[in-house]
Amino acid sequence: TSPLNPSPYQGEGNRERSVTLKVFDILGREVATLLNEEKPAGSYEIEFDASSAAGGLSSGVYFYQLKVENLIATKKFILLR
Repeated sequence: TSPLNPSPYQGEGNRERSVTLKVFDILGREVATLLNEEKPAGSYEIEFDASSAAGGLSSGVYFYQLKVENLIATKKFILLR
C-alpha cells in the first residue's frame, strides 16, 4: 500500500468479511443469491445456472451486485439463451 492510498484492510491480516453476490432482473427484483457467507480476501469463481434460478431465466438484461462489507459493486450483463 501507498501512504497516499492506504488499504482499508491494512493490518487486518486474513480476516473473513461478509460477502454477498445477488442477481436482479431489469425491474430490480432479486432472482438469485449466488453467495452469502464470510470469506477471506482472495479470488473466487461462482458458477451461475440461469436455468435453475427463479424457475429459469429468459434472455434479457440482468444485474449482479457484489457486496463486501461496506463496498457495493453493481454491473449489468446480458443473458442469451
